[in-house]
Amino acid sequence: MAGFSGFPEEGMRFLKGLKKNNQREWFQPRKEVFEESVKAPMEQMVEALNAKLLGFAPQYITEPKRAVYRIYRDTRFSNDKTPYKTHIAASLTRAGMQKHVSAGFYFSVSPEQIEVAGGVYMPGPEQLRLLRAHIAENHGELEGILNNATLRKLMGGLWGEKFARMPKGFPADHPAGDLLRAKHWVLYDTERMDAKLATTTKLLPEFVKRFQAMTPFVEFLNRPLLTKRAPDPLMVGLR
Repeated sequence: MAGFSGFPEEGMRFLKGLKKNNQREWFQPRKEVFEESVKAPMEQMVEALNAKLLGFAPQYITEPKRAVYRIYRDTRFSNDKTPYKTHIAASLTRAGMQKHVSAGFYFSVSPEQIEVAGGVYMPGPEQLRLLRAHIAENHGELEGILNNATLRKLMGGLWGEKFARMPKGFPADHPAGDLLRAKHWVLYDTERMDAKLATTTKLLPEFVKRFQAMTPFVEFLNRPLLTKRAPDPLMVGLR
């Protein structure tokens, strides 16, 4: 599949209705509408993206059923007990790597907002160690990637909170201090894509542009996670 015509209007109406009636009694009689007008088009979108990824990031081709997130919310640790998400989302993961412990691409669609992101979010302790050592040694390369004019125009800068102090093992005056204090390394945008694009043929090429621009960033982050080893941060030279 080389193209994607957009989500059907019925799918967007379903998500609007779900936002107003987020309960099982409303969802169950309309589950078929969700399957046909929201979930199936999202899987088609992933197929179309996979076809485009062949040209610039074939290692991130992801089987649609693995890529698309469930509509059901995990409410175990949340004060919000509504059972369903009111958007449809998917992530594309590098071949041979696990979702959420590696860098990849993410996107979601709702009637109100389109999200697009790339990077690694909330990495575990081992991933943090690997990523920090890699960034400390190669921060000039990462800064060059992040300063790319096309990437900044499409995605802006790094998103997310930073630790107040430099991580243990790194000097306080390290030239990559801002990068090393990050809790995660993510490019995330919700403002540059009009939600109205969801039902049009323009949605796919807009995602493709952003994923292509983010590929060097995502690949940079996955390099140490692929090798699964990192030097002692105290031995990393300041560059």
